[in-house]
Formats: sequence, C-alpha cells, structure tokens
Amino acid sequence: MVAFKQRCFLCKNNWALVRSRMQKFAICADCEMKVVEKKIEDKKFAKLFDIPTEWYRENSFLRSIRYNYGRWGSLTEKQVEAFKKVVKDMKAEKKKISNKKK
Repeated sequence: MVAFKQRCFLCKNNWALVRSRMQKFAICADCEMKVVEKKIEDKKFAKLFDIPTEWYRENSFLRSIRYNYGRWGSLTEKQVEAFKKVVKDMKAEKKKISNKKK
C-alpha cells in the first residue's frame, strides 16, 4: 500500500500520513488528540474510552474511533466491537512486555 504525507486539513502546519486516495481530509495526530482529550458526557462511552492517553497517541485506529465519536457523538456496533478488540489486544501486549521485563 502506498502512503504519502499531506498538510493537515485543520491546522495546515503539521503533516498527516494518508494511506488512500479516498481519504479526502488528512488530519494530523495533534488535531485528532484535541478532540480525543475532550470530556465525554455519556457514561457508557466514558467507560469504553477510559484507556491511557498514550495508547491513543500510539495507535491511529484507536485515535480515529475516538475522534469519530467526539465529532459525531455516536458509534456503530461494529466500531465499538473493533475498539474493544484492539484495546484487549493492546492490554495483552503490554502485559506480555511487562512480564518479560521481570
């Protein structure tokens, strides 16, 4: 898959990685993190998105799901399931890394 960099659509200062020509609006990680760090009113989604902030910085998929919720206010069932699966995988990976250090 070909990837290229494009100026951020929002701030126009930073570069964003674009992996598809279908992606119309390239948004940098810093602009996405502004939306990700906002407070969530819905208790169900607040519990779902209660993971360490550095995980959002590391994983663009988690960041995009959280960004979409912050922007639109809802998610589909498949998005919620995929988010839970990735978080579960990341927890297992972090646990594996911490066990190797011991």
